Amino acid sequence: MLQIAPENIWIALAVTLAAGLATAIGSLLVLFSRRPNPRLLAFGLAFAGGAMVYVSLSEILNKSIASFALAYGERTGFTYGTLAFLLGVVVIVLIDHFIPNPHDSLDKQDPAFRENSREYLKRVALLTSVAITAHNFPEGLATFFATLESPSVGMPLAFAIAIHNIPEGIAIAVPVYFATQNKFYAFAASLLSGLAEPVGAAIGYVLLSGSLSHATFGWVFGLIAGVMVFLALDELLPAAKRYAKGHETVYGLVAGMGTLAISLVLFKW
Repeated sequence: MLQIAPENIWIALAVTLAAGLATAIGSLLVLFSRRPNPRLLAFGLAFAGGAMVYVSLSEILNKSIASFALAYGERTGFTYGTLAFLLGVVVIVLIDHFIPNPHDSLDKQDPAFRENSREYLKRVALLTSVAITAHNFPEGLATFFATLESPSVGMPLAFAIAIHNIPEGIAIAVPVYFATQNKFYAFAASLLSGLAEPVGAAIGYVLLSGSLSHATFGWVFGLIAGVMVFLALDELLPAAKRYAKGHETVYGLVAGMGTLAISLVLFKW
């Protein structure tokens, strides 16, 4: 069993907490601004998507394969890493199927929010909060274990997830605020959803702490890579395209990949 220094555990948990708290920033944008800038929103979503895809395929998946290789040998390690990646995709597909993520609109002026009854908005707020919170658990697990094994991978991933969490905070705050007319409730709902990330990290660590090995890290990193790639392609890029007026999506995608690539190079030095 691999031994993890206690200070590394706290650092990983703090990084995960910081990424999760970005949902609260999203709620503040709703409560203290007239409306989000759609083009900036599109660029930010695509940036986060590009960053997540790049770090997942270039670093996290490779770490899965390397961990399996240490446990079982190079050829078997590559096979297991690939299977873990595909299993991660299947897991998040099942989560998305049974608990759809309904943050279709991030615009607080959307007629769907202004024209429907308050009771309907309360239901939308509840469903949105529950769905996004459920999706935040694997994100927290991803950030935590990536940082625990390698801060040079975990911190850029946390940055990408934090950007991703800002529009999620907006998505939660919008229906809650319109349903309750209470800014505190809107902020608290977004904050609690973001706290699901460190909670998910803590639960994952408690469940796996007694069996941390090269093979365990291999499975965790492979699953994380699959989950992150699916989330980026299924949620972030389509949402970015929806709010784009020009080439914001591809510019954000390339900028996200480039930023992550440069940051990983700098971390090596």
